[in-house]
Amino acid sequence: MSKVYSFKTVQRIPISMEAAWDFFSDPANLQKITPDTMGFRIISQHHGERMYAGQLIEYRVSPVLGIPVYWMTEITHVEAGRYFVDEQRYGPYGLWHHQHHFKPVEGGVEMTDIVHYKIPFWFLGDIANSLFVGKRLAQIFEYRKRKVEEMFGNV
Repeated sequence: MSKVYSFKTVQRIPISMEAAWDFFSDPANLQKITPDTMGFRIISQHHGERMYAGQLIEYRVSPVLGIPVYWMTEITHVEAGRYFVDEQRYGPYGLWHHQHHFKPVEGGVEMTDIVHYKIPFWFLGDIANSLFVGKRLAQIFEYRKRKVEEMFGNV
């Protein structure tokens, strides 16, 4: 059986809590902070403009070799202005649980992402994670950090 992997990123942003929540709780903004090489597109038609518990969001993404993959996540928990959680309902992972936390700090907001994920295919998933999935996720979140700094600056 393959392992469950996790990672955490923390970034400080010099904006208000309200501005941080407005930007990051709008599903359309995810494309703005995702590498173009991912071919990321929201394809759902009725997902709403702000995160809410029970919300389903459908995507088309091409994470490896430009091969398009369907991905559906559900926003399972929301406390407005503080955090939300998205979980995969259908897609490339055996498990995807992504927590987005926001808290005020001097000079702005501290944003923390905590991701737990599992690759399917037993030990082959562990090999895939070692060879490219873990590295690709690290690249995506590093890209996200740089884009957020370009857009808002850093503390």
